[in-house]
Amino acid sequence: MSNEIKSIGVFCGSALGKNPIYKKTAADLASILIQRNISLVYGGADIGLMKVLADTMENNNGHVIGIMPHFLAAKNIAKANISEFIYCETMSERKKIMIEMSDAFIALPGGFGTFDELGDVLTLYQLNIACKPIGILNVNGFYDNLIRQFDLFVDEGFMRHEHRTNIIVAENAEEMISKMDNFVHTQVDSKWVDNLIHESKKI
Repeated sequence: MSNEIKSIGVFCGSALGKNPIYKKTAADLASILIQRNISLVYGGADIGLMKVLADTMENNNGHVIGIMPHFLAAKNIAKANISEFIYCETMSERKKIMIEMSDAFIALPGGFGTFDELGDVLTLYQLNIACKPIGILNVNGFYDNLIRQFDLFVDEGFMRHEHRTNIIVAENAEEMISKMDNFVHTQVDSKWVDNLIHESKKI
């Protein structure tokens, strides 16, 4: 990839979802990662879309790094026999390790956990702490409402247009990787926080 991405952190559901296209998209994404020799960094579970990702990678000699807190592993959902498995203590520590080990991030369909992980990396990107490409894989229109909400954030003055522009959105795995290949970071005015302070002083 032109952005020198060697590992991608993937956030996704511990359930399969009702539509088979979610499972297919997870497998498609894993297949592309294998073709590109990109490592998968994920939550380490052997259930749901997480399992589909890891199984596809594992069955085709892909490199998989799973990360899971001990209390979740105790529920017998940890994925065995993957390339690397890292145990940690908390969900926050899990996210921290995933962020450190990944060169980019992709959110597949999921629930609260996926939304939490996506929110974390978007915030770190906005604060210029971890400026790594972030993609939302909007398969089957799953994230349509969330994307509209992001646009509303901009329209109502709670998000800068540049921060919204830096979120990559694609409808399938191939399009997502292609967009990440060609992703160009939109620079944000370095004084944007100062502008917020100035605005608040007018209250």
